[in-house]
Amino acid sequence: MTDYDRNGTGAEASRFGALASVGNTHEEFTLKKDRSFTFVIDKMDKDETGGVLSGATALARQQREKIIPEVDTYTYGVMAAGAGTKVTGVTLTDANIYDEITKGTALLDDEEVLQTGRKLVVVPEVYRLMKKCKEINLECDLTEKQRLSGVIAMLDGMDVIKVSKKRMPVNAGFMICHPVATVAPTKLEDYRVHQDPPGISGELVEGRIVYDAFVLDNKKKAIYYFENKNA
Repeated sequence: MTDYDRNGTGAEASRFGALASVGNTHEEFTLKKDRSFTFVIDKMDKDETGGVLSGATALARQQREKIIPEVDTYTYGVMAAGAGTKVTGVTLTDANIYDEITKGTALLDDEEVLQTGRKLVVVPEVYRLMKKCKEINLECDLTEKQRLSGVIAMLDGMDVIKVSKKRMPVNAGFMICHPVATVAPTKLEDYRVHQDPPGISGELVEGRIVYDAFVLDNKKKAIYYFENKNA
């Protein structure tokens, strides 16, 4: 920003000031996670389970119980490690939980992080403290779209998402974040079921996923991570 020159006598005789190009910063990311799996469903196993055990059902279970939890755990870990603000040394209680959360939202406000779209990620124990806190008024009138995306309530305009302690870093308390701070690309997802391949009487299931997660350096202030002491 500069002062407008009504007479056009400034730099380059421009009333608006000297002309300059918009600056930008490039960040290069290399995906590090190239993961795979394979297993066999024998024809007799499929027959003796009445078809319940099949390549398709086993693959769906693999995605639900192994792939998604692994990707989520890794992504939350990257976000916590790359957070612009990390709080340690404080134990959360039902008496201080509201103050600690609002300290985080105040910091994001000061950093001018968009209020729309913020997420509050909590582990079950912290969510229990939130429900016990008299200062917290959880809004549970949610849309179907919110529920399908894992939102269980709203607090101060933030979607509250409850995540298993297993998927968060050790001693995790809560994390306030905005989607602009993190990119989590999946470059390849390749899943297949082979029927009677050479050497196998049954189905051979194989899968591969190439993924990673990164916190953008110029957006890291949009992540506020609270480590719960003695959790």
